[in-house]
Amino acid sequence: MAVLAGAVVVTNILALRNDSSRPDQVVTVLYLLLASGLLNLPRVRLDRGYLSLTGVAIGAAAILLNPLDATLVGMGIALGQVARGAHPIVANAVLYAAIACLSAVVAWPFHSMGDLNIVSRLLVLFTYFMANLVLVAVSFSITSGESVRSVLRSNFNAPFLASFGYLGLASLLVSYVLDGSLLGYFLSTVVFVLALALTDTIAGRRVRRVLEEELSDADRHLFHSRAVEGVVHNLRNHMANALGYLREIDSRRLDPVDRESLETATAAANDAVTVLRDLSQGATPRVTFATEPIDLNELLTRAVGMARPRARIKEVQLAVRETPDAVSVRGDPLLMREVITNLLNNAIDAVDQGGRVEATTGKRANSPYFSIADNGPGVSDDQRHRLFEPHFTTKEGGTGLGLFMSYGIVREHQGQLLFEGGRRGAVFTVVLPPFAG
Repeated sequence: MAVLAGAVVVTNILALRNDSSRPDQVVTVLYLLLASGLLNLPRVRLDRGYLSLTGVAIGAAAILLNPLDATLVGMGIALGQVARGAHPIVANAVLYAAIACLSAVVAWPFHSMGDLNIVSRLLVLFTYFMANLVLVAVSFSITSGESVRSVLRSNFNAPFLASFGYLGLASLLVSYVLDGSLLGYFLSTVVFVLALALTDTIAGRRVRRVLEEELSDADRHLFHSRAVEGVVHNLRNHMANALGYLREIDSRRLDPVDRESLETATAAANDAVTVLRDLSQGATPRVTFATEPIDLNELLTRAVGMARPRARIKEVQLAVRETPDAVSVRGDPLLMREVITNLLNNAIDAVDQGGRVEATTGKRANSPYFSIADNGPGVSDDQRHRLFEPHFTTKEGGTGLGLFMSYGIVREHQGQLLFEGGRRGAVFTVVLPPFAG
């Protein structure tokens, strides 16, 4: 951040003479600065990351304004980060100030030759988006320890790049209609509002898709749980009858061979009843809520520590990113640790030799959550719809019960177990109700 901030300051000092030779309209600068902050307030969650509309205003500023004013508009993104804390404010302000400044420097020679044509405007936008991709990927790599290539491959997928093209088109339109007139400001505002409406549509479609997937997962899990419970109930009744008759036999009247056979049959029946009882509890886990709040940071760190020997065998990097926020939940610590262990083991098994698994805690709309992400091959669409079925597995030698059991445990906690990954890397997130006291 310090290096980027220094580079921005030096660049603006060098460009100051050119800035003074072609001053921008103060109203236009303030308009785009305000738009930069306001457009960052509504955000759409993608499969990995968020879509922010601030790029529409910053891209237009890079085309229309001199480097210093474009830098100010880039810093305006911080206005929409106030609720996220000091670090996101500073990081985003520095990153997007550098991106806007660089893009405006590219546009400057074209301004000296007159108005920018369509080719030069597209070149400025290309510079803006490439700088955005590179700087954001580098910053993610520094904070997470993941390679830049892995960050690019995992986060900047087809939907993310398509959203970039959508933002670029809106920036191009604003750069043409924003000419300093009242009509120009009105038309630019119309473009921003249309962008917001389209973003809201994208958000609505994603929410609807997520809800449909959750409902489908819940229906399948409920169906299999009820089926298992029904079969187990009937088998336990039959085994109880058989065990009752076996116990009525007086072994003292039997010869040694028959007595041994009876004892073996009785022991086998007792084992069967025990297995059926455990299976019944597994189909619908019985949660024993702790009286004290459970700290997800502590729970996750302990589970990751227990998973390190398994990770060392494959030389898998295990990373933990704890949130400074309070993430206390009401739950059964033993069962929740079992869920985390299942997800960690699945992630370690999924990645290649020397892969990476990252465990993260945080909050979503005041609900604590933890995520387990890996950079493995991901999950195909066909596999996605069977993830939480019992005995479905993609691992050689796997039982296919880990995700099924984990899903039931999380549902018993009134929480959600969500799959949020794609074809390149899987992300499983558990969202739980906060501890109410």
